[in-house]
Amino acid sequence: MTRQYLLTVNGKTSFVTTTPDRSLLDTLRDGLGLTGSKKGCDEGECASCTVLLDGVPVNSCLVLVGDAAGKSIVTIEGIAEADSPHPLQKAFVDLGGVQCGYCTPGMIVSACALLREQPDPTDEDIKFYLAGNICRCTGYNKITAAVRSAAETMRAAAGSAPTRRTA
Repeated sequence: MTRQYLLTVNGKTSFVTTTPDRSLLDTLRDGLGLTGSKKGCDEGECASCTVLLDGVPVNSCLVLVGDAAGKSIVTIEGIAEADSPHPLQKAFVDLGGVQCGYCTPGMIVSACALLREQPDPTDEDIKFYLAGNICRCTGYNKITAAVRSAAETMRAAAGSAPTRRTA
């Protein structure tokens, strides 16, 4: 039996008709054509499907579409405009945080949430926050450097001085 759900994705409201047991990930990819969130494990283990649900990073493969209805959903496609990449997207490319690219959308979405909470994260903060995101290519050093670089860029753009905290 199908139902109609009202979803707000990347600031745009859409109705989708699907079954209640359908995951948010499948609905985003197949129902709305937003394929940036990757379907890796379908078990919540890899986090390549991470989206922001009311600002909180979640594995969209574990969220039922009905549980996301009425909430704000941000996918990798909603992080920035195509002609103006987010500082994280630019840093991932510039510093080699992108290898095969499969984990990249989930990493960037998770890192966006981190930088909103902690504009000046330590390397330990970054590693802790991204611990659920699995990358099989980079060894995480370039990803950590990219998040740190984006944080510096974002703080400079906001005109705030670094406030280095201890772990």
